[in-house]
Amino acid sequence: MPKCLALAATVAALALSPLIPAAAPMARAAEAGNGSAPSVTKVAAEAKPYTVEGGKVDKGTYNGYRRYGDACMRCHGPDGAGSSYAPDLTDSLKHMDHDTFAETVINGRKNVNTANSNVMPSFGTTEDVVNYLDDIYSYLKARSDGVLGRGRPQRIGD
Repeated sequence: MPKCLALAATVAALALSPLIPAAAPMARAAEAGNGSAPSVTKVAAEAKPYTVEGGKVDKGTYNGYRRYGDACMRCHGPDGAGSSYAPDLTDSLKHMDHDTFAETVINGRKNVNTANSNVMPSFGTTEDVVNYLDDIYSYLKARSDGVLGRGRPQRIGD
């Protein structure tokens, strides 16, 4: 890995380790100079897939719905369906993996072309988003995959 990328990975891992529990192994490996640590988002993504049974969701996916409503809905609209200035996330997640989703949420994104200028702000320092990023992803991925309809889901066991 080029030195500049290794340095960037080390800084990112150290900065995220207090916010994302899965970042701790990466941060420790980065401090030790060991580049073999798994990425933060891959560890987290493999640990928390969504579960939908009979239209009801697991606790994490339900929590993702709640966190989405608090932090994302004002721009991306109810149920991730998009708005006039933010994309439909149920469509975006058909083509976006967890790593890209996490990078976009943490770092933000600026998309400027001749037709428009869209800016997604960074949520990398917003604990209510970063700490529940996997849950938000699980909710949106369930919506994107078509296994979860619009509206407030019920939890499995309720």
